[in-house]
Amino acid sequence: MAGKKETESVKCPVCSGDFEPSRINSHLDECLLDHQTPSGEERSSEKTPPAKKPRVSDEAGGSGGKGGVKTERPAGVFSLFHTKTKEAKATEGENEPNTTTTTTTSSSSSTSTSTSSSNCNPAMRWESLLNIDKPLAEKLRPTTLEEYFGQNKVVGEQTLLRSLLQSQEIPSLIFWGPPGCGKTTLAHIIASSSKKKGTARFVTLSATSASTNDVREVIKQAQNELRLCKRRTILFIDEIHRFNKSQQDTFLPHVECGTITLIGATTENPSFQVNSALLSRCRVLVLEKLSVAAMGSILRRAVDSLGLRVLLDDAVEQKRLTSADRCSEPQVCIEQKALDTIAHLCDGDARAGLNGLQLAVQACVAKARNTHAHTPQHILVQEVHIKEGLQRSHILYDKAGEEHYNCISALHKSMRGSDENAALYWLGRMLEGGEDPLYVARRLVRFASEDVGLADPAALPQAVAAFQACHFIGMPECEVILAQCAVYLARAPKSVEVYMAYNNVKTCLRNHKGPLPPVPLHIRNAPTKLMKELGYAKGYKYNPAFNGPVDQAYLPEELRGINFFTWKPTGL
Repeated sequence: MAGKKETESVKCPVCSGDFEPSRINSHLDECLLDHQTPSGEERSSEKTPPAKKPRVSDEAGGSGGKGGVKTERPAGVFSLFHTKTKEAKATEGENEPNTTTTTTTSSSSSTSTSTSSSNCNPAMRWESLLNIDKPLAEKLRPTTLEEYFGQNKVVGEQTLLRSLLQSQEIPSLIFWGPPGCGKTTLAHIIASSSKKKGTARFVTLSATSASTNDVREVIKQAQNELRLCKRRTILFIDEIHRFNKSQQDTFLPHVECGTITLIGATTENPSFQVNSALLSRCRVLVLEKLSVAAMGSILRRAVDSLGLRVLLDDAVEQKRLTSADRCSEPQVCIEQKALDTIAHLCDGDARAGLNGLQLAVQACVAKARNTHAHTPQHILVQEVHIKEGLQRSHILYDKAGEEHYNCISALHKSMRGSDENAALYWLGRMLEGGEDPLYVARRLVRFASEDVGLADPAALPQAVAAFQACHFIGMPECEVILAQCAVYLARAPKSVEVYMAYNNVKTCLRNHKGPLPPVPLHIRNAPTKLMKELGYAKGYKYNPAFNGPVDQAYLPEELRGINFFTWKPTGL
């Protein structure tokens, strides 16, 4: 019997003892718990670096309980024998409350110590605000749709994109929107969701630094992933409009066959900056600039993350900060009015708003640390600090982008509609956004002839004079000259008679079939004798030689009688 029992015994990999197969699992649970704590205590008491952990063997197991080098179990041992018996579960249930109590007590003690340390030395908290290792906008970038504010039309509860994200059926997309509206963040949320569920591989490239070879390498890896692992690849291209047409063509066959799912982000109109063939294979999602309410939510989340205290705009709380709170721990506070100022001035750009908040807070903390190094005081971030932190024009205007054409179109149409207030506003939007004043002046000269025309012949000299004055003195002095001209043109009577007539002439010429009709002989120039012999200028009536109107044809034979001021090109 003894020999039979010996052959059926199982050796414990921790203590090297022999046990029956039915007992080995429960013994392992107890044995591992017994060996974990002493080894941890011994390691903590050692002052020298721990020795290299030997592999589990008979010798290591034997010496483990006799003062030899303590060995820890390999990571895979417990998982191999983790079939708990009822006895082991009962033992674990009895020991669990004590373990939980110990852990909770330790955690509570640690928290208490940390809080006490923070109370005793508030400068430590100040240092944490000064030493943020990355921009606040990047540090607080949302990772879930629940943290993503301001684009409910695109990723709201009942939207198509949200349903596709939840089902991991992500099509090729182009995110189009102004800076700081959440294009890159939405792509990162898609990446985070894909990584958690393991449904796709996510690769990020920036068109500002990536080359065509980089794109081809990613596509090659995507083909291998799809063939070997049956896993899709989502390729995110930031600033995709920076790729030229030939570079964008690289994506076409691979987006078409599904090798990659392309997600592009751009601040420019995709109709002009993205290949039409690529555009037809992607769904364009328009992201709007963030509203003031959305910016408020984003800033509140940032304030909570930084541990700031928000002061309302009532005098009672302001007074309490300066008097009753003197005995309490110094705090970093920010006025609600300052947060409202950021929400309004950042013009829907969350990146600018968050980074402006970070800069203002750090400036105030640094100033207080230098001024009150030994006796820390309350720090109050006010509206004036926020404005200094932003230090930028809050007007969204891109002189080379779509907003450039949007604003000049709005100015032109406002003057055409005789709305001088709107004309001044759009003029100001362009000039304050950094537009070239000579460009605006040239557009005013054009407007004076196109829309005012003969209704006020003085409008054109007025516009030309404004252009010359802008050329002479430049910005900012010339802004009032442009404003005067814009108001004059808005108030002037309008006539597009000449503009429409000339358009009819162009239409007539472009739609003419066959060779263009020759110039009538009697109105041709005849500087030589030969030309006169050929009939040039023959029969021409010199108008000043007659007292009244002269009956003479000036149009080609086939166009005689046409009136371009009333002519309808639809007849051709």
